[in-house]
Amino acid sequence: MSDTAFANTPLAEETRQSEVRFRGGGFAPRNRRWVGFVVFAVLIGLAEIGTRTGFISNLTLPRPSDVLETIVQLYQSGLLFKHLVPSLTRLVVGAALGASIGISVGVMVGLFSYVRAGLVPLLAALFPIPKIALLPLFVIWFGIDEGSKYALIAFGTFTPTAVATYSAVDNVDRSLIRMGQSFGLSWFSIVRKIVLPGAMPGILSGLRISLAIAIILLVAAEMLGAQYGIGAYILEAGSLYDLERLFAGVVILSLLGVLVSTVIGIIERRLLGWRT
Repeated sequence: MSDTAFANTPLAEETRQSEVRFRGGGFAPRNRRWVGFVVFAVLIGLAEIGTRTGFISNLTLPRPSDVLETIVQLYQSGLLFKHLVPSLTRLVVGAALGASIGISVGVMVGLFSYVRAGLVPLLAALFPIPKIALLPLFVIWFGIDEGSKYALIAFGTFTPTAVATYSAVDNVDRSLIRMGQSFGLSWFSIVRKIVLPGAMPGILSGLRISLAIAIILLVAAEMLGAQYGIGAYILEAGSLYDLERLFAGVVILSLLGVLVSTVIGIIERRLLGWRT
């Protein structure tokens, strides 16, 4: 049967209807951001209705409207920025230190055999350690001030970033590297033009996890020896059993996590545009 005759058959028509659109980086995603807002709005609405009708006790869950009012009062009194600025400073400094060192170590582990042989067992030993358990040790080493908080966040960010980075370098397609070698590219050019771009999706995915861990460690560090910070605010509210303030702090942390995820998403769109 000729191609023209086959194109007019029912089988060809069914094939065209079931065609799957495909792109270089996988199935093309569609932007559905409004779905996330709808889910949040529904959950908050159900919580508001449940607390107002008495189905949910106010002793276990405050009204979302009261939590929002508490956040507004925090902003109007100026306490919001008194707590938020120190937390953001600790998060940015500690996470930047941990992520930069983690990416550097991960790339070296992925590229150099001797570094891999020496550091992979060390990373495997450090990775499962609960970083919060090391906070008293960091306080002894760096003092109870900012140094221990920076060190804890940096260490907690370092290990998952390093593991994600060298795993991403390992997963770069070897055929692309061989192709670069066949074209006579230097070692440095292959790393810069093939290895690092190919590993970047895995590195950014690891950063998402690392920064989420950094936020958790930030709260833990601020609960010990910090006058201002979101963690100190939550600790004070919890000791007074002030649920509105407690949940206000939790909401601020959630918004901080959303902000971090949004920033990583922007970086992904800028650096990984070649996948589209």
